[in-house]
Amino acid sequence: MSKILMKGNEAIAQAAINAGCQCYFGYPITPQNEIGEYMSSKMIEIGRTYISAESELAAVNMLIGAGSTGTLAMTSSSSCAIALMQEAISSMATAEIPGVIISVMRAGPGLGDITPSQADYFQSVKGGGNGDYRTIVLAPSTISEAVLLTQKSFYLAMKYRNPTMLLADGILGQMMEPVEMPEGNAFSTVNTDEWALDGTGEGAQKRDGRSLMSLHMGDDILERLNHRIFKKYAQIEEKEVMYENYLCDDADIIITAFGTVARVAKSAVNAAREKGIKVGLFRPITLWPFPSKELFATAKNKKCVLDIELNMGQMIQDVKIALNGSVPVEFFGKTGGAIINSSEIYNKILELSKEKQYGTNLAASI
Repeated sequence: MSKILMKGNEAIAQAAINAGCQCYFGYPITPQNEIGEYMSSKMIEIGRTYISAESELAAVNMLIGAGSTGTLAMTSSSSCAIALMQEAISSMATAEIPGVIISVMRAGPGLGDITPSQADYFQSVKGGGNGDYRTIVLAPSTISEAVLLTQKSFYLAMKYRNPTMLLADGILGQMMEPVEMPEGNAFSTVNTDEWALDGTGEGAQKRDGRSLMSLHMGDDILERLNHRIFKKYAQIEEKEVMYENYLCDDADIIITAFGTVARVAKSAVNAAREKGIKVGLFRPITLWPFPSKELFATAKNKKCVLDIELNMGQMIQDVKIALNGSVPVEFFGKTGGAIINSSEIYNKILELSKEKQYGTNLAASI
C-alpha cells in the first residue's frame, strides 16, 4: 500500500469515508475545519449525506437521528463547541445510540485560542453531560494512527451502541505526514437488526425490548438501565483497553503522556537513553477506558512517574488513581496553546534523574 502525504484533518475524514460513514453533520470551527471541507466534496461525490448544520447542537442531534437507524454517522468539532454537544452525548449514552464524534482540541477555557491544547481531557473522559455515563475515547499520536483509530471508533460505537470520540489536538489536525490509507474498513461490521429503527411502525421499541430514548420515568426503570449499561462499560474496560509501553521494562522513570505530546516525549526518552538514563514511556491510547491496571503493573517498583500534558494537569488524576500512591508522580505541562518540545522534556528527565540519585558523574556529563 502506497503512502499519501495528507493533513491530519483530511486523513481523518478520508478514513471515516473508507470506514463506511454514510452521514456527516458538522459546523465550522478552527482547528478542525478541514474535516467538514473535505467531507463537503467527497461525500456528495459518492452519493452519501453531508449537511452543514445551523449549529453544533443541530449537528449532534442529527447524529442521534442517524445513529438510531443503525447508520454509520459522524460529527466533528472542537473544544468550546464540543461543550455545546454534551447534553446530546449524554442522551446518546443513555439511549444506547451509536455515533462518532471527532474532537480536535484548541486552547481554552471559553473561546480561548485556536492554538493546540490537551485541556479537553476532562471534557471527553469525565463527560460534561449529566448523569452516570461513559464515552469511549481514543487518542492518536500520529496521523497514521488517527486513520486506524477513526475506523475503530465506528466499530466500537456500533459494537457497544455508545458514543465514541476520537480526541486529537490542533497539532495533529493541522500537521502533514505520509500515511497509508486503508481502502475499506479495517474492522468488521456489526449487525444492527435487533435494535435499529427501520420505519416499520415499531416506533422506539425494538425486538430486544429496549427503548431508543433517554427519558426513563416510573418505578426503578432508570436505576435498572444504569446498572445494565454499567455492565456494558465493565465489558468495554475488560476488552478494549489500548496503550503503548515503550522501553518501560528496565526503566527507573516512567513518562505518561497521550496524543502528540507522547510522540514528542518519545524523542526525549531516546535522547535520555543515549546518555544512560533509564526512562520509558507509557502512552494511554484509550483515555476511556483508561489502562489503569496496565499502568500500575508497568510502574511497579519504579522510582518516579512523570506526567506530561498540554494543560494544567488533567490526565494526571487518572494516573494517580491508577498508581494509588505506590509511586511518586511529578507533573510537567504547558497551557494556553504553548507546545512542549523534546528538549524541555529531556531537561525535566535530567532534573529528575539527579533527584533520583543516578550519580553526580553521569549528571555532570549530560
